[in-house]
Amino acid sequence: MTEERDTEGVRLQKVLANAGVASRRVCEQYIVEGRIRVNGVVVTELGRRIDPAVDIVDVDGTAIQLDSTKRYVMLNKPTGVVSTMKDEQGRPDLRRYTQDFAERLYNVGRLDADTSGLLVLTNDGDLAHVLAHPSFGVTKVYIAKVDGRVTPQVIARLTKGVELEDGPIAADKARLLDASGTTSLVELTLHSGRNRIVRRMMAEVGHPVIELVRRQFGPLHLGTLPAGKARELTTVERGALLTLARRDAPEPTAPRDTASPDS
Repeated sequence: MTEERDTEGVRLQKVLANAGVASRRVCEQYIVEGRIRVNGVVVTELGRRIDPAVDIVDVDGTAIQLDSTKRYVMLNKPTGVVSTMKDEQGRPDLRRYTQDFAERLYNVGRLDADTSGLLVLTNDGDLAHVLAHPSFGVTKVYIAKVDGRVTPQVIARLTKGVELEDGPIAADKARLLDASGTTSLVELTLHSGRNRIVRRMMAEVGHPVIELVRRQFGPLHLGTLPAGKARELTTVERGALLTLARRDAPEPTAPRDTASPDS
């Protein structure tokens, strides 16, 4: 069976080149140098054939997307837009940002209507499930403009933990970016996906949120992407996301709901 599959498969260097890793000649060099793994095993034979639909390949430990039918998009969601593909109340939703893609895309997690920033859209249900699964704990970075002048003591309290109505919560990291005038800018890093968690935390410490933006989701950074614009992830970004998902994927224990609440 193995010999038959190898004969019918596609040469590894061709698969890698088609996936945008590098030219076929450079990919052959990577194979010879032992930088390629197939299903976790280093491959150094140039004649190796694989099944792109089944086999898992990584280069220098970074996962490679072999399934060209999967689409991964980054959206800078503006305020006033709800994180759903069809809103029953007729509010602006995400459909306007997915209509240019042939694939049917879905959002990974949510940002409430008053929060802007990085939202991932994909048709990869397995990856979406992993990234939104509570036990996965993907890290998210927010910048909040809040009322009042935040002190170092408040920052320490955020990282130590505050008590909310649904239990205690602590920021993984908290940093004061600015505290001039009557408002402050605070950067919060969290892995919690609890509903409106940033707003509730800041309200608890006496500094209600005025504006909130998510700048980072796992290995993805919003960068200079304008509000209301979407773009496909780069090869490097897709690799980082797939590597993260493959490394820490939990076993599904319940029906998938990738639209879990967020800030």
